[in-house]
Amino acid sequence: MKNKEHTRQVRDTVVKKFKAGFGYKNISQALNIPRSTVQAIILKWKEYQTTANLPRPGRPSKLSAHTRRRLIRDAAQRPMITLDELQRSTAEVGDSVHRTTISRILHKSGLNGRVARRKPFLKDIHKKCCLKFATSHLGDTPNMWKKVLWSDETKIELLATMQNVMFGVKATQLNTPSPLSNMVVAASWFGPAFLQQGQGRWLKIDGKMDGAKYRTILEENLMESAKDLRLGRRFVFQQDNDPKHKAKSTMEWFKNKHIQVLEWPSQSPDLNPIENLWKELKTAVHKCSPSNLTELKLFCKEEWEKMSVSRCAKLIKTYPKRLTAVIAAKGGATKY
Repeated sequence: MKNKEHTRQVRDTVVKKFKAGFGYKNISQALNIPRSTVQAIILKWKEYQTTANLPRPGRPSKLSAHTRRRLIRDAAQRPMITLDELQRSTAEVGDSVHRTTISRILHKSGLNGRVARRKPFLKDIHKKCCLKFATSHLGDTPNMWKKVLWSDETKIELLATMQNVMFGVKATQLNTPSPLSNMVVAASWFGPAFLQQGQGRWLKIDGKMDGAKYRTILEENLMESAKDLRLGRRFVFQQDNDPKHKAKSTMEWFKNKHIQVLEWPSQSPDLNPIENLWKELKTAVHKCSPSNLTELKLFCKEEWEKMSVSRCAKLIKTYPKRLTAVIAAKGGATKY
């Protein structure tokens, strides 16, 4: 086994004694180190004028320069390619290496593996509408957003498998939308609302949602949520542009109840802070590992109620940053 190398102080002492006129043998005896070591230290000092460790080449790479360039090119041109595919392609040209070797080479070239963010496909009209909304509301006061009662529906999956895709992408490409598939074995739908004072009432939706059922939910829960949150009747309600939300009878219901509805752009989940709560809720519920729909419903209710008021307040307080990000992206997808 190779011995540990001597410290910089020992090597400097060898050179100092050599400059003072001591021979290799005398230095070896004085410092109790092999004569060959003394000779190696002095020869290195004569050649490089230093006793510090020099950069070492290490073990030669198993990949040829040609294969390395091809590997980086394939990953850059095909962002959806996986490490397994890259491993097989290098083996075909005679360079068989481990996945970690390929990953390390890609990292050094600035390409990193990522799972795609779920982002909606935005047409130009969607981007234009999102940009218009962000621009028109950027100057709104903080009190305006405190009065908004945000709403949304989501699907909490009981059993699902997510397709993990390895991307060869630069850091600036991480917000690029990409299709990810998921297989739902069983699911339930929920539709709560929240604002700065905290989350509103939690609700499980059975069966297919239509306009009539949506209006029933609003009738039974919207005003009660506003009351629970001590919002009174002077609030602005946010909803997306789903047909059942924008139906004539639904909008008539809002008018009769004297409820102001926030004009909302289509395909704009980045603008809705409740999406952040959905992500946190799903992560917490999946950690509970529900085994049936009854447990799923129970865990969803418990985790939703655990969410702190401070978390809701922070999402509303930082809302102008969302608007700024949308404007910077020209209405496109953002990190939110």
